[in-house]
Amino acid sequence: MNTPENAPTPSSVPSTRSSRGPLVATALVVVLLVGGVAAYLLRAPEPAPAPAPVPEQAAPVAAVPAPPAVQLSGTDPRVRELLRGLSSDADFLRWLSAEDLVRRFTAATNLVAEGQSPRAPLSFMAPTGGFRVVKRAGRTVMAPEGQARYDGVVRALASVDVKGVQRVYQELEPLLDAAHAEMAPPGRSLKQALAQAIGRLTRVEVPRGPVELTPKGALYVYADPRLEALGGAEKHLLRMGPENMRKVQAKLSELAGALGLPSPEQAGQP
Repeated sequence: MNTPENAPTPSSVPSTRSSRGPLVATALVVVLLVGGVAAYLLRAPEPAPAPAPVPEQAAPVAAVPAPPAVQLSGTDPRVRELLRGLSSDADFLRWLSAEDLVRRFTAATNLVAEGQSPRAPLSFMAPTGGFRVVKRAGRTVMAPEGQARYDGVVRALASVDVKGVQRVYQELEPLLDAAHAEMAPPGRSLKQALAQAIGRLTRVEVPRGPVELTPKGALYVYADPRLEALGGAEKHLLRMGPENMRKVQAKLSELAGALGLPSPEQAGQP
């Protein structure tokens, strides 16, 4: 059930909005000057024309500098300061010691939006212990203690203050957008990626009973072809077990509403 962890291809599209105003103003000045000279040359000659007054020179149009690029390096202290107010959970606060938090968050969002495992950027959240299976009524299923490994992660996520997330997101949005532009495919905004990621995870049906597995080489795969066809992100959610899945899905739906995200359909949910 391991999935490849491919990082999205970086891309960025430079903005020209800031330079358009001066260009339009300069073009208008040029048109007026050329039109005035042409009109003077095409007039019929007049006897002893009075010298034309020297027109005042228009003040040069100052070029508006492009806005400085958002710098992501060195932002971790500020990001940590803002995020600490969202939860007092010990695991949540421990996660904040990771480096390059903004890029990690946007990378994980884009990976989940594409159905891939976010294991690489969220390695600091990995639970302890290993994946385990048990035999029940002749079937191989996930061991309850394997699902319990995720209890701490789910508890930390559930403890996050949703109203605080809305405020912090607004403050960090320029940084998040800059990191998103480095790695996201063209035409997909960060909010669209968030909506797609949340849509993927909240659509996974919570199993009613133990999930059956079947060995495949040194690994186990889901016996149900529909579950095995899911992406790596959805499979990670299944490993948490039904109770943890419900808590995560409820929190994600709450966050989507607080951030005013588009519906998965509006966001172009694959």
